Amino acid sequence: MSVSTAAAATAICAPLPVLGRDVTVPLVTGGEVTYAALDYAASAPALQRVWDDVAAYAPYYGSVHRGAGYLSQLSTDLFENARRTVAEFLDCRADDQLIFTRSTTDSLNLLAAALPADCQVFVFETEHHASLLPWKDARVTYLNAPRTPQQAVETLEKALADRTASIQEGQGPALVCVTGASNVTGELWPVRELAAAAHAHGARIVLDAAQLAPHHPVSVQDLDVDWVAFSGHKLYAPFGSGVLAGRADWLQAADPYLAGGGASRKVTRREDGGVDVEWHDSAARHEAGSPNVIGAYSIASACKALTEAGFDTLVAREQHLIDTVRAGLAEVPEVRVLSLFGDDAPRVGVISFVVEGWNSSHFAAALSAEYGIGVRDGLFCAHPLVRTLLGSDPQTQGECGSPETAPGEKSLNAIRVSFGAGTPDEHVERFVNAVKELVADGAKWTYRTEDGRCVPAV
Repeated sequence: MSVSTAAAATAICAPLPVLGRDVTVPLVTGGEVTYAALDYAASAPALQRVWDDVAAYAPYYGSVHRGAGYLSQLSTDLFENARRTVAEFLDCRADDQLIFTRSTTDSLNLLAAALPADCQVFVFETEHHASLLPWKDARVTYLNAPRTPQQAVETLEKALADRTASIQEGQGPALVCVTGASNVTGELWPVRELAAAAHAHGARIVLDAAQLAPHHPVSVQDLDVDWVAFSGHKLYAPFGSGVLAGRADWLQAADPYLAGGGASRKVTRREDGGVDVEWHDSAARHEAGSPNVIGAYSIASACKALTEAGFDTLVAREQHLIDTVRAGLAEVPEVRVLSLFGDDAPRVGVISFVVEGWNSSHFAAALSAEYGIGVRDGLFCAHPLVRTLLGSDPQTQGECGSPETAPGEKSLNAIRVSFGAGTPDEHVERFVNAVKELVADGAKWTYRTEDGRCVPAV
């Protein structure tokens, strides 16, 4: 092996340092083990680099935009520099606006509140609830789950063509909402092709990049999307921050998402006793109140860390982890991996599966209690998609019920393992071995249902 090849291999095998990498947890069978955090799709651990940057700034914390003091001015510069850093990370257009929010869910609800009158929204049933549910005040067309990327494009094209054929004078605009990578299957969606289909029919498109941005570069210009939304807590930053970035016109024309200080440029009393308000046209219009400066800064820090690490290297290393997990699960006949687009579809480090003879909640509880491995079970806030993938296949009830199951309903839930830039090889190897042992030998402990969760019996 050459020196350069060895260096590349070393880079691919080295996870980025994250908080909690040395945390130990107790096992019900006795002793302790280093915790294997394999629930990145829900919340990725914060990068050590991000935490260090936040800690270094914390003593200089100050309110932004309206303070004359040094710390306020410093915080304002940091906040606005963070906006520019994230915009560069997303390769935004020069006239795009970038708004800091609380999460992907908050971002898409903000956009939903800014839709023009009589806007029609097209969304696949496969979306996470964050992008499936915010459009309650619009006319929504729900599209069936496609079984190939090409079918996704064809389904959207037909729906938009039908709209164009029946459009009437004065009818409002259209918006397409689509995920970049599924939070259930990890499969990549044909975003560029869907954007082209949307624009060909005069519609706009918003990209839910919550699961895509932590794993792959996201370019607003290359993908040709109108907006992109994502959460900091999936991008290796602490909880409580998110981003909506994209075209400014709908956002500037809408009433502020939240009314209050910071969103208003001028407020005056009227003679009739009321008030007149002039709102900002900038991103501040939808950032009322004192903003989450640390949240914005932490996202910017994570963007810098991922960019400096190099997505080529990160993607190559993650593909190695994906291959390890998929190969290991393929050796267990009782395991069925869930997929829309098939085994060969490109994906990020998110894999969901069911195990014959096991309730998924029971299996996930055993992974945690007996092996120190944290995964997720249930329907993953994507109920229509998981139900479509599970179909009507009988789910054998284990000793514990599913937390998602209503009275009298068949137990339908799955197990999700997810990982990323901070995951050591040992964690996915331990997971694969644990799955094999549980299927072959069963759980070593007994479990019961408590408050809807499967927990070890004491």
